[in-house]
Amino acid sequence: MQLTDQQKQAVSQWLNAGAGLSDVQKRLDSEFGVKMTYMDVRFLLIDLGLNLSQQKEKAAPKTTPAPTPPPIPDDSPEENTGEEPVPVLEPETLPGPSKVKVEVDRLTRPGTIVSGNVTFSDGNKAQWALDQMGRLALMPEVKTYRPPASDIQAFQQAIHSELQKMGY
Repeated sequence: MQLTDQQKQAVSQWLNAGAGLSDVQKRLDSEFGVKMTYMDVRFLLIDLGLNLSQQKEKAAPKTTPAPTPPPIPDDSPEENTGEEPVPVLEPETLPGPSKVKVEVDRLTRPGTIVSGNVTFSDGNKAQWALDQMGRLALMPEVKTYRPPASDIQAFQQAIHSELQKMGY
């Protein structure tokens, strides 16, 4: 589609103001009655010699930069900055082995990639399954059962470990 010089100038002004492709597409339709697909608008900009990335660079100073995270302190003894070192957990304070037991089914349930059973630390049991979309489903024997948060993390780690052993 051929645009008039006035329309071409308007498109250039919109881009200079920071408009994106979809904005140009909508404004062409609303202001000039020119219906174009998103791809046609992209080709139009190429034909007019307008580069969208250059326009975004011009508009970039208007935005505020993201704050930079503070530097991570170095706790090495040769460069001690006077800050207190991060406490190290002693072996007796480290969490013990998890009481969550995960089993992987030898025969996968229909509609899943992998499935199995889990027994949580409080003795409650559930079935679990991982589907093709990577979603993890948990089906407890008692419908209202909710495992403790610490068990959920241990459960996910145990599944990860079991699946690594199987080559997933």
